[in-house]
Amino acid sequence: MDADEMALAVARQMLADEGTGPAWGVAIEEVRAGYCRLSMKLRDDMLNGHRTAHGGMIFALADTAFAYVCNGGNARTVAAQASIVFLGSAAAGDVLVAEAEQLAREGRSGVTRVAVRTEEGRAVAEFTGYSRTIGGAIVAAES
Repeated sequence: MDADEMALAVARQMLADEGTGPAWGVAIEEVRAGYCRLSMKLRDDMLNGHRTAHGGMIFALADTAFAYVCNGGNARTVAAQASIVFLGSAAAGDVLVAEAEQLAREGRSGVTRVAVRTEEGRAVAEFTGYSRTIGGAIVAAES
């Protein structure tokens, strides 16, 4: 299995193992080593009191893309710190797309940037995640 196939296998396994992504309708669009693109259609129950996308939902989508990228090498990795800047809003029916790219990795530490946009390309948020590898495989190694 090459690095891109491993990254996809890890993302699929993580999505299958979590309760949140499937409940929110998170869809894997593309995964390769160091990169991930996910989408999620906003529903009424994902909105805040202003009837726009709840910041927690935007953060959660970005955090999920971040997780799939930093775990893509099949070594359990967790967030050490993350931040988000909200740039625009989205409404029910909009599809949010999160594109994550690993910017740096040194030893057990990594930095990943995630851009969240509407399906039409309008900026919604920018997320930066800092990761720490804790060890252990996510998917079983091939025999």
